[in-house]
Amino acid sequence: MKQSPTFHNSNLMPVATYNEVLSLDLAAYYGEILEKLGEDTTREGLVKTPERVAKAMQFLTSGYHLDPAKILRVVDVFARRLQVQERLTDQILHCIQDTLNPLGVAVVIEASHMCMIMRGVQKQNSVTTTSAFTGAFKEQETRNEFLHLIAANLIK
Repeated sequence: MKQSPTFHNSNLMPVATYNEVLSLDLAAYYGEILEKLGEDTTREGLVKTPERVAKAMQFLTSGYHLDPAKILRVVDVFARRLQVQERLTDQILHCIQDTLNPLGVAVVIEASHMCMIMRGVQKQNSVTTTSAFTGAFKEQETRNEFLHLIAANLIK
């Protein structure tokens, strides 16, 4: 299997190795999808689209090939998997708890989802917030203090 350069995030940390054989297989499927949608995959501007989508999907799902416990910037690993925000929140929480074993972990994710944004102008500013807590953050006073601090930082 031929491997080419490793994808990197903005901090030049390795994200995943690009697999050319898989990319060719995926590109063939994406070409079929475009044809089934009525597109001419040989027309200018669309010829390389199946390849671009195949590479994009490898990048967007590269989190499956990384061990989040070995990477301190764990959000990128779990975010590059097919999943829902609630599971993402829990996976981040448990990875931090299991790896570092702190007295408590608090994770709050506020995200815009492409699936909501792409549905129309009415959804352009849609934001979903999820949270999860362990240990000391399960105590109401500690949790409230944490939420107050992050809310104050969002206003700045």
